[in-house]
Amino acid sequence: MKIRFISFIVLLCVFSCASKKEVLYMQDISTEGTGNVNYQSANIQPNDILKITVESMVPEAALPYNRFAIQGTPTQNLELLQLDGYLVSIDNTISFPVLGEISTVNKTTKQLEDAIKSQLVADGHLSNPSVNIRLINAKVTILGEVNKPGTYNFTEQNITILQALGYAGDLTINGLRKDILMTREVDGMRKIAHIDLTSASFMNSEFYFIKPNDVIVVNPNNPRVKNAGFVANIGTVLTITSVVLSSIILLSR
Repeated sequence: MKIRFISFIVLLCVFSCASKKEVLYMQDISTEGTGNVNYQSANIQPNDILKITVESMVPEAALPYNRFAIQGTPTQNLELLQLDGYLVSIDNTISFPVLGEISTVNKTTKQLEDAIKSQLVADGHLSNPSVNIRLINAKVTILGEVNKPGTYNFTEQNITILQALGYAGDLTINGLRKDILMTREVDGMRKIAHIDLTSASFMNSEFYFIKPNDVIVVNPNNPRVKNAGFVANIGTVLTITSVVLSSIILLSR
């Protein structure tokens, strides 16, 4: 009886542990990780907030086409910039000073820059203007088996899924690295991807770079799922084992 019980405990400990192949990232990096980096520019989506700056050779001439957050002077506070930015409507339009309603359908920030610049010139508003647009409310939500789940803002044009997971403090040892779930909404359509971080092949997929409003879900691995309904960790296993063995010894005397 003792031998059977001890064997059971040993097997429980073994199957409660994640293997090396389950926790190491990009195990085939030497063969799958090389290639060109294809930077991506996301299309502008409803509820995006844009900071649009128009400049010209005569600064005063560009003033009617700019918004300023505090008494006519620019601000570096991100929250104030968002309050004073251009909110993209659910119809994919923005209301721009003087020019009126402008469509953002199927446009990146660079394409919208070119469209506004062309309209300013074509309608005789400004000569040789400069237009700069930045998305200022880009965010990614990371849930599940990570150290710091939550929603994170970013201002870079391109960040990778690894950088995003870095914001969340990396996966816990119990995170399922072979099947990271990502959801993405593009032009009213939802895409779902399953990403295997143990293989470097994901670096060549369209989901390598994060797009605004992506949601990343890290599910628990099998040992974590099994432990959740029985024992929390190996320390608990050892404690239970010690108590039961002690009881057996006392009862067998």
